[in-house]
Amino acid sequence: MTISIYTTSIPVFKQMLGGLKEVLRKAEAHAIDKKLDPNALLHARLFPDMFNLLRQVQVASDFAKSVSARLAGVDVPKVDDNEQTFADLQSRIDTVLAFIGGLDPAKFDAAATREIITQAGTPKEKRFTGQSYLVNYGLPHFFFHATAAYSILRHNGVEVGKKDYLGTY
Repeated sequence: MTISIYTTSIPVFKQMLGGLKEVLRKAEAHAIDKKLDPNALLHARLFPDMFNLLRQVQVASDFAKSVSARLAGVDVPKVDDNEQTFADLQSRIDTVLAFIGGLDPAKFDAAATREIITQAGTPKEKRFTGQSYLVNYGLPHFFFHATAAYSILRHNGVEVGKKDYLGTY
């Protein structure tokens, strides 16, 4: 039995972004309940050389949209990185969910063998088959940043657990 690239990507991104939305909702409620400046959470990081919460959510959502677009063979939509609030982050995730939810599953039919070329933050390009791009690059990077966002909030006392992280499936 084979599993399609669409099934391995879009539902996973939707589930995990839904979980991230719930974690962010709980973080905002936590800040209100504890009378914390929301910026204390939004700018929190696990270690000085790591991205803060805002950037972790931006990058996780970027991976969801860009990996999906490349696998579908469509242009990667530009989303500005100008979020400053929990509401901004929720809106960003909603934008990405709308984009990936609107992708035609048929666009993924040849995705496993489609050549994907990236230049991730360096002048060196990387070449992948679609399957390798999703399994060895896209999903691991997406999960890293989604997990880091969750971990920042959990470390800062937001009462979230595995069920929140995983979202609805």
